[in-house]
Amino acid sequence: MRPLPTLIALTAAAAFGGFAATGLNELFQQPAQAAPSAAAVPMAAALPTTVDGQALPSLAPMLKRVTPAVVSVYSRQTVRVASPLGPFGDDPVFRRILGIPDMPRERVERALGSGVIVDATRGYVLTNHHVVENADGVSVTLSDGRQVEAEFIGSDPDTDVALIRIPTQGLTAVPMANSDQLQVGDFVVAMGNPYGLGQTVTSGIVSAVGRSGIPVAGYQNFIQTDASINPGNSGGALVDLQGRLVGINTASFNPRGSMAGNIGLGFAIPINMARGIMDQLIANDGVVRRGTLGVESQDLDERTARALGLDLPRGALVTRVYPGSAAATAGLQPGDVVLSANGQRIDNRAALHNFEGLQPVGTRVALDVRRDGKPLQLSVALKEGVRNAEGATIDPRLSGATLKELDESARQQLRGLLRGAQGGVQVDNVVRDSRAWNNGLRPGDIIVGSSSGEFGDLPGFRASFERKPAQLVVQILRGRGTGRLLMQ
Repeated sequence: MRPLPTLIALTAAAAFGGFAATGLNELFQQPAQAAPSAAAVPMAAALPTTVDGQALPSLAPMLKRVTPAVVSVYSRQTVRVASPLGPFGDDPVFRRILGIPDMPRERVERALGSGVIVDATRGYVLTNHHVVENADGVSVTLSDGRQVEAEFIGSDPDTDVALIRIPTQGLTAVPMANSDQLQVGDFVVAMGNPYGLGQTVTSGIVSAVGRSGIPVAGYQNFIQTDASINPGNSGGALVDLQGRLVGINTASFNPRGSMAGNIGLGFAIPINMARGIMDQLIANDGVVRRGTLGVESQDLDERTARALGLDLPRGALVTRVYPGSAAATAGLQPGDVVLSANGQRIDNRAALHNFEGLQPVGTRVALDVRRDGKPLQLSVALKEGVRNAEGATIDPRLSGATLKELDESARQQLRGLLRGAQGGVQVDNVVRDSRAWNNGLRPGDIIVGSSSGEFGDLPGFRASFERKPAQLVVQILRGRGTGRLLMQ
């Protein structure tokens, strides 16, 4: 790519050339006229600062307060370079015989993004998980030009939130608003470091709130805005006209890809959600602990809805309640339909799952339920979900395998690969020559089906073995291919 000044010069030259061509045509058609004297050219009038005695509106005073809190984030990752000679490329004898010089085995890849200082005293900076993912080091450039190495506190890939800390003085933080009060039509300003150009400001309105189903993160409750958000803006600030932080910019949509530019579909993580993740990362040594009801559910069709006494096929139909779960303790039963949770409307299974994923362990949730056609209110204290399990504790035929819950980004990818897939269980590790190994399971496999019964997650997989099948066959996804294994 040509340097930026060259591109600007070429653009200016193209514009001037077009203007000059038009001028030449006019000269051939009209007699030459003397150029006006310098004295005849009027001086440009000063721009007005008031209209009818009122000051013109400007975002500049607000931006002066907020700009010092928005930083540029640069991450570094060292990756191994594969030899074009394959495995022989690492053999020094082979290289010496052929006279091939040594080549670098590693290279440093760099990524850029943005961040927002939210605590000036402790130096906390919110950004996106994908900005600092797998980074060996992260540095921050402040608005005054200072460059500081940052300390990684923790991140949550399922919401794309990350927290870093910069140990320096003289910082400015942006105050946080209550993003639950944000409304469609509110004016907002996006700030960040698009394309590495440095601090850039764009403005627009809130186009929608509560957006989900965007293939960029697991648990979603996005603010949609038409303020331009381009590559490099990730992790930057979305602020209201009072200079309060309402969201963390995270993604933009363009059918031609992110590098094609902005088309007015930008998405930001609500600051209430990001602040909750940040608090957990600080309290739990960089880890997020999510609460769960402990149920499996499915969408309603019109026929089922009518049979359950509902006018519309809206809600999440509970199909299984795990023993000992928060739902079991509260009295939720299979056949119940969850219509809302803490006043938030639940339209389908995905909405209930998304709501659960945004709640910390111990959250008290008020459920609006329909049972046998009658309304019912239940109060549930969410418990922590099971994240890992030894295969032998589920079924002896899985001995030697360690299973883990899919994170939400992997769950989203799974749905893209297998139409209709609701979830699965990932094989984290398999002991060589164990029963699971000899049956064909390998680390990285995702179990998406089983003759034990239907399931959507690790607790559901365990619950499906309440009655152990005489013949255990599992369907697995390995890479982009699927297959079946008979577990003996």
